[in-house]
Amino acid sequence: MRRKIIYYNPALKQKARELRNNSTATEIKLWKFLKGRQMCGYDFHRQKPLDKYIVDFFCNELNLAIEIDGSSHVGKEEYDKRRQDDLESIGIKFLRFDDDDVMFNVEKVVTAIEEWIKSNS
Repeated sequence: MRRKIIYYNPALKQKARELRNNSTATEIKLWKFLKGRQMCGYDFHRQKPLDKYIVDFFCNELNLAIEIDGSSHVGKEEYDKRRQDDLESIGIKFLRFDDDDVMFNVEKVVTAIEEWIKSNS
């Protein structure tokens, strides 16, 4: 099966770099489990430009975006829904986790990601 090519706006490259350089504590915490193919052998990227958006984490092989919803998402629920709908329309799947879950129960989050991968790969 051929993969869809996901384009992105090159202007997002610098913004993504800035977001990586200013990661939240929960992004840093979850990244420790995703980087270096530690998550079931899959390659994840952080602050990845996709189409006209940037997602927290992305695995190209799985077409999977992982988002952490923290205080920066408060009041932006409509935008987040539209963004997710747009990206899902081009084949990207989403897992969303609450900031507090990542901060205080990262093992549960990691297990949920592993279970999703095992069920969907």
